[in-house]
Amino acid sequence: MRVISGIYKGRKLESPENYDIRPTTDKAKEALFSILYNELPGARVLDVFAGTGALGIEALSRGAAECIFVDGSRQAVALTKRNLAHCGAQENARVLAGDYRKVLSGLSGAFDIILMDPPYNKGLLADAMEIISQRGLLAEEGVIVCEHRKEEELPERIGGFTREKERRYGIVKLSIYR
Repeated sequence: MRVISGIYKGRKLESPENYDIRPTTDKAKEALFSILYNELPGARVLDVFAGTGALGIEALSRGAAECIFVDGSRQAVALTKRNLAHCGAQENARVLAGDYRKVLSGLSGAFDIILMDPPYNKGLLADAMEIISQRGLLAEEGVIVCEHRKEEELPERIGGFTREKERRYGIVKLSIYR
């Protein structure tokens, strides 16, 4: 697993020791950041269910101004912090440990990009999006990108957000909401 592009390009990121954390494939990550290309410079990013931190680190590498990483797993939080340190990206990052519901409910301000890659088939995306909507965490012109299994169908509308597009990459589907 590596950073694909930007100022941290080529840096290898530490991978999880087991399958409790499932990193996004390079193919899906490249496609995701091609979709977000014009929105990244100067963006405020929220990486929910951060896992290894790879998505948020890629966003920082490609010009995001800041990224807040959220995960409930101690292993994931430690892994994200190590990967940020390895890239020298700690200055524009903050890692928050805890259940996503509690952390999202405690955040303030709007984010330009929200990345969510939760454990598959647990119904966490719709719940998180409802909280994001209620708390006003997405900027007016912001975007939410959800990674999930291709078999999992997300509603066209969730929490006041409308699905703009879907893209499939192997077993993964990216659903983009605004």
